[in-house]
Amino acid sequence: MLSATSQYAEVGRAVGRSPEVVLPREIERGLVVFDLDGTILDDLGLISTVAADVLEKAFGTPSDEGRVHYLATTGMPFEAQLSQLYPGATPEQRASTARTFHQRKVTEAYAKTKPFPEMPKLLKRLDRDRWTMAISTGAETEMAELILEREGLRYWFEEVLGSADGTKREHLAEYRRRYPHAPVFLVGDSRFDMEAAGSVPGVTALGRASSVRGWTLTPADLAEWGAAWADYTLTELPTVLERLTKEPSRRPPRAQARRRRP
Repeated sequence: MLSATSQYAEVGRAVGRSPEVVLPREIERGLVVFDLDGTILDDLGLISTVAADVLEKAFGTPSDEGRVHYLATTGMPFEAQLSQLYPGATPEQRASTARTFHQRKVTEAYAKTKPFPEMPKLLKRLDRDRWTMAISTGAETEMAELILEREGLRYWFEEVLGSADGTKREHLAEYRRRYPHAPVFLVGDSRFDMEAAGSVPGVTALGRASSVRGWTLTPADLAEWGAAWADYTLTELPTVLERLTKEPSRRPPRAQARRRRP
């Protein structure tokens, strides 16, 4: 079985859009950045099934093998996964396969997926505890926004950065620029997420462990790749954040309170 890939296999790619520059500002507690697929949304099973069928049709990879290949490289953009898994394929073939995957991901996975059960109460609790929250996802920004709106969760997030805004490392570097004096935490579910957090100074990785058919990432796996904490549920995340920010090396400076939601 493949081991989960390192983020350093990620292919370089240009940022798809040039958003307006957001000025740095102070926030009260710190920033919690959530990955979307497999972290907020319980969709790894659905998406990996779509990916396996797409890879079988495009490259002849047996479905079970393709599913493991996809799960072992999840966390990076699908185009980067294809570049690593099928380096001999033409750019045109990879681009066509990626378009098919993204279309089917929307119609066959996102149409059915729901958030993990603890997420609505968890986000409300983090907001009550005065944490600022944001999204970093390899999905298209507009689609991520639509899904969060559909599930009633978009309200809790200050910003959503997606595939058009760069890689996960670029997202995290941008969030650090926007909130230069605050502790920043990335909550993700893959080796890519953990190592991306570790590559940006001032970002702490936290993990959601996972177990789907034919694939398991344990808390120990995520800890090995840099997670300061990991579990199969995020229910204890508020307590973990409280503990980590009380440690002297992570204590944030005094900051102005952010605008409170009604």
